[in-house]
Amino acid sequence: MSLSTHIKPISYLKANAAKIAQELKEGGEPYIITQNGEAAMVVQSVEEYERRENALAMLQMLQMSQKDIEEGNTYSVDEVFTRIRERLGDK
Repeated sequence: MSLSTHIKPISYLKANAAKIAQELKEGGEPYIITQNGEAAMVVQSVEEYERRENALAMLQMLQMSQKDIEEGNTYSVDEVFTRIRERLGDK
């Protein structure tokens, strides 16, 4: 990812919104939009946004799982299958 070529002022976004939208839909890299010379926002495709959100959710689940392991909140395979059988009525 080469963000240096995708840092643009807000005036560029205003003048080229349709072009940028099309580029992003086709898998283009996100843009960093500046305002008064400072980074103000990131513009990216909805697909890329959803992909990043899903990845973040997965990382959060992994972190929660790691915490459960560290706290000893786990079950053996045998315990899990016994519970499943009990719920299904196959004791």
